[in-house]
Amino acid sequence: MLLYVNVNASRDGNGSRTMPFRYINDAAQVAVPGDEILVAPGIYREKVTPRNSGNENARIVYRSEKPLGAIITGAEILNGWTRCEGSVWVNRVKNSIFGDYNPYTTMVCGDWYFAPTVRHTGAVFLNDRMMYETVTLDECIAAKADPFAWNAEESTWKWYTEQDGDETVLYANFHELDPNKEKVEILVRRNCFMPDENGIDYITVAGFDINKGATTWAPPAAYQDGLIGPHWAKGWIIEDCAIWGSKCCGISLGKYCDPENDMYFYTRHVKSPTQMERDAVCRGQYHGWTKETVGSHIIRRCHIHHCEQTGIVGRMGGVFSVIEDCHIHHICNSQQLGGAETAGIKLHAAIDVIIRRNHIHNCIMGVWLDWEAQGARITQNLFYGNQRPDGVELALGAMFSDDIFIEVGHGPTLIDNNIMLSKASLIMPSEGLAVVHNFICGTFGLINSGVDSVVNGQREPRYTPYHIRHRTEVAGFMTILHGDDRIYNNIIVQKYPVIDPSINPDSADYQIVGTKPFDIFPAYDEWISNFKMDQEPEMNELAQYHYGHLPVWVEGNAYFNGASVSKHEKNGFINSDIDVVIELDEKDGKLVLNTNVYDLLEGFSDSVITSETLGVAFEPEERFENPDGTVIVFDRDYHGTHRGMNTLPGPFADAGTEFEVW
Repeated sequence: MLLYVNVNASRDGNGSRTMPFRYINDAAQVAVPGDEILVAPGIYREKVTPRNSGNENARIVYRSEKPLGAIITGAEILNGWTRCEGSVWVNRVKNSIFGDYNPYTTMVCGDWYFAPTVRHTGAVFLNDRMMYETVTLDECIAAKADPFAWNAEESTWKWYTEQDGDETVLYANFHELDPNKEKVEILVRRNCFMPDENGIDYITVAGFDINKGATTWAPPAAYQDGLIGPHWAKGWIIEDCAIWGSKCCGISLGKYCDPENDMYFYTRHVKSPTQMERDAVCRGQYHGWTKETVGSHIIRRCHIHHCEQTGIVGRMGGVFSVIEDCHIHHICNSQQLGGAETAGIKLHAAIDVIIRRNHIHNCIMGVWLDWEAQGARITQNLFYGNQRPDGVELALGAMFSDDIFIEVGHGPTLIDNNIMLSKASLIMPSEGLAVVHNFICGTFGLINSGVDSVVNGQREPRYTPYHIRHRTEVAGFMTILHGDDRIYNNIIVQKYPVIDPSINPDSADYQIVGTKPFDIFPAYDEWISNFKMDQEPEMNELAQYHYGHLPVWVEGNAYFNGASVSKHEKNGFINSDIDVVIELDEKDGKLVLNTNVYDLLEGFSDSVITSETLGVAFEPEERFENPDGTVIVFDRDYHGTHRGMNTLPGPFADAGTEFEVW
């Protein structure tokens, strides 16, 4: 059945073509499996709260009649500004408009939030640009550039808030502009499109512009909200949408709401936040965390940008999902918020998640998979500019920057056929990674580091879970031993100068590109010989090896511009004499990678890599394979082109000097 919605209809209707609903949420209360809600162009200032589930064979579909023509926003226009002082204007809003959630008394704070608790979940927007909040009115009046902002000019547009009885008072520095002649909005609603209940399954949201929400900080052991998300459900599709302007997160594939574990460290203090993560994983089974009931979402062809925590966030609820063909950029660039959980895509427990063919740039991090990236695959993505601009300081509580960060996972985690052009390509305080056929211009970092803490003079291991193969059920817990990594058939280039060679690879700020940091790990033959497989085992004797480094495999990589080479490298290619050209240019509306590396390879090639080559990740004893358990043969490149018998390193099957990459 078709249900019609048109905000510009003359009056509320019944959802028919001739008498459409005026609000999408009215349709959301009556839609049942098989229904499609067709939404006319217009601005819908409401929160859509789906009431009923679709089912696998009869979804409930919400569709914008015109692509991006229907706008769902959590903001309201604010007129009637009066001049306060100079270019600062003031306005007053009755708190009754906010209902039971006032974004101007609610602070951004919680577990894993490292910045000072001085920002509100509300914000002022001028002509669709989020202004910068100040702590005092004097700061708002001064309108100085923020030294931590990635865009200094934008940071001079300031706002400040305080409470006066039953009113929220807002001040804003509009410079030379008259706010009564411009588009000025304030955030009013927390979300734009999210169920309140668990288990609202099989919903499709297609073609909407979803923007401006007063979302809250979304750490992993807490309820995670966003502008849009399934809450805790199965089988959503979010496609062809523009999602932007969130105070914290854009799309949430996040965790169930568990009052006994929610923000436990922040509110109760007595257990470590890492322990709360372990509790959240184990409590998940009680809350229905199985392959049959949660996850398997698809996010595709979405434009996600200008959110101040993450573009896509998720804890456990995103398992078995696919994120593909999205453009994600300008995430956490103001540095007004700081802490963990900041990236273009930030997922915990990305079990069998596929992240492919995305364009991710100018984010504080590109992709951050934290804990249990078991069976995750990051493939055919373009990364660049995921680094602070030169001269911009690291804000208090802000994270380091890189293209991909895999944290305390046991694998198997597969990173293949990507283009990584930022200063740090892969930060990897983990084990069980396979890095295959990538174009790598940045460093590997946090090698043999970033896992355990030393507290009260003793080491406190960060034991993290691994799972039954291709399931959510926990198979065991273990600290990270480091190693168990495979580095095959990559092009590795020292693109950026080494400013401080004294920084070691155990730092996220390591500057020397290449595989030499893997020299601290044993080769497989060296490692396995310790266990004396032809003898009766003796537990005490072997204990030292049970807690030692795991082996690594390095083969078929091509090194340029002085990139370092591991002692484990087999059949590698080294060219240190000729400067390599690597430029990303725009041509006819497309991004093109120009490079001379293939001219310098001198006919070098290596063998085709398969799941059998990569073997099994040590701790979960799971092969590097597809989510359905089938073998991966790396015979397709960045574009999906077939690789022949002579396999070139890097993400392209055929040699060339110009490659269209987006």
